Amino acid sequence: MNSRFLFVEQIDVADKTVLLRLDLNVPMKDGVITDDTRLQRVLPGIEALRAAGAGIVILTHFGRPKGAVVPEFSVSPVAAALATQLGCEVPVEADITGAGGQAAVGRIGSGDVLMLENLRFHPGEEANDPDFAAALGELGDIYVGDAFSCAHRAHASVEALPRQMAAAGKPVCAGRSMGAELAALDAALSNPERPVVAVVGGAKVSTKLQILENLVTRVDGIVLGGGMANTFLLAQGHDIGVSLVEADMVETASIIMAAAAANQCRLILPVDALVAREFAFGAQHRIAAIDAVSNDEMILDVGPHSITAVTDFITSCRTIVWNGPIGAFEIAPFDTGTNAVAQAVAALTVAGDLLSIAGGGDTMAALANAGSSDQFTYVSTAGGAFLEWLEGKTLPGVEALQIVG
Repeated sequence: MNSRFLFVEQIDVADKTVLLRLDLNVPMKDGVITDDTRLQRVLPGIEALRAAGAGIVILTHFGRPKGAVVPEFSVSPVAAALATQLGCEVPVEADITGAGGQAAVGRIGSGDVLMLENLRFHPGEEANDPDFAAALGELGDIYVGDAFSCAHRAHASVEALPRQMAAAGKPVCAGRSMGAELAALDAALSNPERPVVAVVGGAKVSTKLQILENLVTRVDGIVLGGGMANTFLLAQGHDIGVSLVEADMVETASIIMAAAAANQCRLILPVDALVAREFAFGAQHRIAAIDAVSNDEMILDVGPHSITAVTDFITSCRTIVWNGPIGAFEIAPFDTGTNAVAQAVAALTVAGDLLSIAGGGDTMAALANAGSSDQFTYVSTAGGAFLEWLEGKTLPGVEALQIVG
């Protein structure tokens, strides 16, 4: 693991009060969690802290109450679900910065778990208010950051709190889930085994521009997919019919292609496509060479020759970073390209020939559709933070955990 960080496994937490920053902002409907992926990811870390004798105070946000107390955004249903999973009580304390919070924390013992009410009920959280952070810091002996998905936000519990606790001489470290994420990302781009390939898909070049600008200088090849690939095809002079495209980004696409060439980064674009006249279930479709798309057709997925070209290149690589689907995977058969490439990556990963890191909401859905999610080396649940990492940005919540000196 990266020596710039202290990890929770390196700290004696017995009989200490640990402030554990998690991201338990899980999807919920009618008080019931509809996807507990984030909950499952952090359970092992919580159980390890309990087994080591820590008293745990969970810090999290839920929804966007915008600094006001909004009952529907209470963390109580999340705490109840966590209690069921852990087999222990997880009370919720609403008086975060007052005497109630201090008393509640004072009552917890070794192995106990307490959850503070939604941090975003307090305006100081999103404002990164040092006074709010100081009030939180008084509640614990150790800070454990285990919310990579929040690491791109300079909020009080993510950025100011660990900095203040470190300045006060209290241990600040990365939790188990955060440690796994940092190790995976470090292996993917900071210190990768080469060749490295990136799959970048999605609808628009404009939303992935900074990612592409960063990756062309860091990887050996980029597979361009989704609607954004159409903009590059148009920049190359291809007629793409009525396909989704950003005509105003054609010049930008040309600049990215030139930068890729200058950095010896191969850009892999479709050579054939699955085209149709409408994006709908049961739509008539055909395979067309990329220079044989009719004026009334749209490109909705890559064709078989493109799939072969992509999988052949990936087979020659040792590391892959994936963000975004290759085609319009929501409707079959336009998921063919994404499924085929995902399954090829999964097979190479299982065989030990490829380190595979993926992230982003659409990416998770696409890999799940392909049945390949659990066969990648690591799939990040951190949407915005993962994207900003791909852009090469410094993440405040990660920087705050780094060892100084």
